[in-house]
Amino acid sequence: MTNEVKESFTSDAPPAPAALAAKVRTLAPSMTRSMQRVAEAVAGDPAGCAALTVTGLAELTGTSEATVVRTARLLGYPGYRDLRLALAGLAAQQQSGRAPAVTADIAVDDPVADVVAKLAYDEQQTLADTAAGLDTVQLSAAVAALATARRVDIYGVGASGLVAQDLAQKLLRIGLIAHAHSDPHLAVTNAVQLRSGDVAIAITHSGSTGDVIEPLRVAFDHGATTVAITGRPDGPVTQYADHVLTTSTARESELRPAAMSSRTSQLLVVDCLFTCVTQRTYETAAPALAASYEALAHRHSPRTR
Repeated sequence: MTNEVKESFTSDAPPAPAALAAKVRTLAPSMTRSMQRVAEAVAGDPAGCAALTVTGLAELTGTSEATVVRTARLLGYPGYRDLRLALAGLAAQQQSGRAPAVTADIAVDDPVADVVAKLAYDEQQTLADTAAGLDTVQLSAAVAALATARRVDIYGVGASGLVAQDLAQKLLRIGLIAHAHSDPHLAVTNAVQLRSGDVAIAITHSGSTGDVIEPLRVAFDHGATTVAITGRPDGPVTQYADHVLTTSTARESELRPAAMSSRTSQLLVVDCLFTCVTQRTYETAAPALAASYEALAHRHSPRTR
């Protein structure tokens, strides 16, 4: 991954306490095992870790002081002191009277009411984590490119392909030329037609889906502005992305696969893109939306016999 891409998801200012837990969940899968132990410790017990020195946290996690400092920096803090301050702030927020979180995995014998409650909590957490970790500078740049795009190609397969279709149909309704591609051959043959002034968007939770990376690379090589919506900001897809929009996901379990939680966070990013593009192009978007509503109105009216 290029330095430019790395900088795209590492802001100059340390993340706010509310965003710390989200950033840990997003970056932990790409960390070394020793750094994961540090990240899991600070996310699991922010109050306890805030009271520890760098040496104390290293001993608690069975790592070294250097690993603790590297983890703090990866999470966006200049040093361990800044991370401790954020942990203290997060602990204070958690002790401010919030209801206890429903965090248990869904069991095969859970009653329906518990399944609903657990799914609702997980989806709320996924949305909150994605919102907290979304880089608004990168989002604004992607919106600016979309607002003036001659053409928009969107790549996604599986559950991400459904999200790609959702974004394409939204952009079509505000007058943009947008196409979603889930067939990898069609995606590549369309990507070769892109050029400067066009936008290509790849949606992949893992960041390593070859059928999505290949057309994005082709679009990148042909001069199109490229955007990656991914849960892995260090994944291979970001090598060919001018702008990276990072999503978060709830913990995967047997009855809640990654495709469920990743779809929730991806749809939030898609809605942010669509709404912000509509704002920027309101003079043309509003009449286009009105026309699409009018064209479909008769299909939603009660039929008379």
